[in-house]
Amino acid sequence: MTHSLNYILWNPDLFAFHIGNFGVRWYSLCWCLALLSGYILVQRLYRQQNINDKLFEPLFFYCFVGILVGARLGHCLFYEPDYFLSHPLEMILPMRNTVNGWVFTGYAGLASHGGTIGLIIALLLYVKKTKLNILRVLDNIAIATPACAFFIRMGNLMNSEIIGKPTDVPWAFIFERVDMLPRHPGQLYEALCYFIFLIIGYLIYFKYPKKIGTGFFFGFCLASIFTARFFIEYTKEVQEAWESGMLINMGQILSIPFIIIGIYCMAQGKLCKRLAEKK
Repeated sequence: MTHSLNYILWNPDLFAFHIGNFGVRWYSLCWCLALLSGYILVQRLYRQQNINDKLFEPLFFYCFVGILVGARLGHCLFYEPDYFLSHPLEMILPMRNTVNGWVFTGYAGLASHGGTIGLIIALLLYVKKTKLNILRVLDNIAIATPACAFFIRMGNLMNSEIIGKPTDVPWAFIFERVDMLPRHPGQLYEALCYFIFLIIGYLIYFKYPKKIGTGFFFGFCLASIFTARFFIEYTKEVQEAWESGMLINMGQILSIPFIIIGIYCMAQGKLCKRLAEKK
């Protein structure tokens, strides 16, 4: 495959800025922006709906722990179960046991599907504590979720990770840190989709505010994000060698249940009607 001058050479500095000898990586900054955007947007939604600030305060803690633990365990159990089940401490610790002893690696492996499951479990615990309606909480979180997903995928782009397959499209990126092949910027595809879903979700919310507490926005979030994820996976390189040759990869397999649940919630299935707030 020939390289064209039209391709985008991509090799940004891993660090967004330095404070003395301490460097803040783009990936860490994007994660902070993801958490901050979610915090601000959901707090604003709570206030618009006259929900007491005291009920909002513990929400951030529940979400942070649920997403982190779920995303980490999701990667370990969905993508590398053989390794991590024989090295269980490495699921919990941000370290790897190498021939040179324990080495700090950070949590090198977080799965969005696991993060979603972890978040839902955390929100169930939060609802049990606060006595808020489960679908109102899920809908509010769902409206803000695409903003968080946008920043996380931008962090992946800055890290030159989760790269796409080789291509000759004119907007291809050459991830110099990986190789010199022009590739699909799969991270950017996802980030742009999530930004669009954020705008659409807010437009629906402003036009139909009474849909809050019905599960509609929760369904829209799941159906839109995981449908986009399913199709964009076709442009990505496989994450694990054992996925090679699969008709649909693990990311796509895991997306299907979320898409089905999302459509069910948008269609206001019986369970949603039973759990919905009484207007």
